[in-house]
Amino acid sequence: MKTFPEAQRAIPTVSRRLADGTLIELVYAPEERKTQLAVGGPHEPELHATYVLPDGLLLSPYSASNNLIKHEVLLLASRPEPYGTTADLVERIDAYLRRYVDVGDAFRTLASYYILLTWVYDAFNELPYLRLRGDYGSGKTRALFVIGSLCHKAFFASGASTISPIFHTLDTFRGTLIFDEADFRFSDEKAELVKIFNNGNVRGFPVLRTAVTPKKEFEPRAFNVFGPKIVAMRRSYEDEALESRFFTEEMGRKTLRKDIPISLPDRQRGEARSLRNALLAYRFAMLPKLAAKEALVDPTLSPRLNQILVPLLSIVEGEQHRQTIRRLVEGNDDLRRASRRDKLEDTLATVLAECFESKEALSVSVGALTARLIDRVGDAPGRPLTTRYVGYLLRVRLGIETVRRQGKYLVFRSALDRLAQPEEHGREDVGPKAEGGESSMKCEADAHGSGTVV
Repeated sequence: MKTFPEAQRAIPTVSRRLADGTLIELVYAPEERKTQLAVGGPHEPELHATYVLPDGLLLSPYSASNNLIKHEVLLLASRPEPYGTTADLVERIDAYLRRYVDVGDAFRTLASYYILLTWVYDAFNELPYLRLRGDYGSGKTRALFVIGSLCHKAFFASGASTISPIFHTLDTFRGTLIFDEADFRFSDEKAELVKIFNNGNVRGFPVLRTAVTPKKEFEPRAFNVFGPKIVAMRRSYEDEALESRFFTEEMGRKTLRKDIPISLPDRQRGEARSLRNALLAYRFAMLPKLAAKEALVDPTLSPRLNQILVPLLSIVEGEQHRQTIRRLVEGNDDLRRASRRDKLEDTLATVLAECFESKEALSVSVGALTARLIDRVGDAPGRPLTTRYVGYLLRVRLGIETVRRQGKYLVFRSALDRLAQPEEHGREDVGPKAEGGESSMKCEADAHGSGTVV
C-alpha cells in the first residue's frame, strides 16, 4: 500500500475508471452501516476503506451517513459476489422477477436484460428507457420497485419530488433513475423533469442550469443526466420524440397470479441485495469487454429504434432471447405508431372543422389543411406530412372526398356532416393505392396550390 501525507484531503468517490482498466465502485453494507470502495480490473475486486491512485490522489467512499445512502433511497451493492455465467445470472433475475411481479414472459426477459444493461450502460452512447404503464391498482408501482431494486445505483423518486435533488443525485451518482407517477401536472414542454428524459438517453447532452456562487454571481452549470431510467405512469407523453425512447409494458390487463404475494415479504430486500452483489461482479467482469455491435442493426427498423435497441441486444447472449426482445420492441413501436396515426386523424378532423368556423368559408384546399396540420403536429409517424398523404388521410381514413377545381383539391363545407359520423371513420387501408396508386395520385397537384381557404 502506498503511503500518503496525513494532511492530504480525501476525495469522496462514487465510481471511477482508471487508464489501466481498474474500476472503482462505491459499496454499502447496511448491517455494519459502512461504505467502502470495491476496486478491481485486471485483478479480482477487493474492498478498501480508502484507495490511493497512481498519481498519489487519495480516494474515499461517500459517507454511510449520507441521507440517500442510509435511508436506502439510493440502493448500492454491499460487495462483489460470484455470479457464474451471464446465463446463470439472467436466470436468477428472471426467477426473482417472476416471484414478485406479474408481467408478460417476453417483457420479463426484456426487463432482466435491461437490469444487466443498467450495470454496464456506460459502455454505450445511447440507451432506451423502460416504462410500466397502467391505472391505479394495476401493479405498476410494485413492478417498478421490484425491478428497480436490482438496478445499478438505483435512485428512487416520484412526481412529488422537487427537481433540484434529482438533478444533483443523477449528476453525482450516475446511476439509474427509478421514477414513480411520472404523469406531470404541467405540459411536457414546461416540465423540468421532461428535460431529464429528453437529454438523458444520449451521452454528451447535459442539462444546463444556472447556479449562484458564494459571491452571488450567476454561473451556468452542466448536469450530467445520461443513464438508464425506469418509470411508472398512467398515460403517455404528448412529445412523440420522448415517447419513442421507451420500451413499455401495459399493466393490469389480467388478474394477479395467485402465487404472487400481495405484500412484499422481508426476504425480498435480501434477495435483491444478493443479486446486486452478483451484478456488481458482472460489471467488473464485463464492462471492459462490451460495445455496441453494429451487426445487430436491423435495416427494416427506424434509425431511432435501432439506436436504442442495439445497446440492449449487444449484452444479450443467445439468439432466442434476442428474437423475443426484438418482437416485443417492434410490437411496442407498431402500437405507438398506430396510436399516433389515430391522434393525427383526430387532429386533422379538428383542423378541418376549424377551417369552417367562419360561415363565409365554403371550402378549403388540401394544401391549406396540410400547412395547418404541420403547424399543429409537425411530422407524421415514419413519413413527412405532404398534401398527398393528407389527401389520403381525408379520403381513406376519414371518408371525406376531395374535389379538383382549377388545379387544386378542395374539401367543401358539407364534409362537416361526414365528421359527425365517427363510426364510419377509419376505413381499412386500401393497399398500394394509398401509397401511390390512382387514388393517392389525385392529390399530387395540390402541392402547387396556394393553400387558401375559399
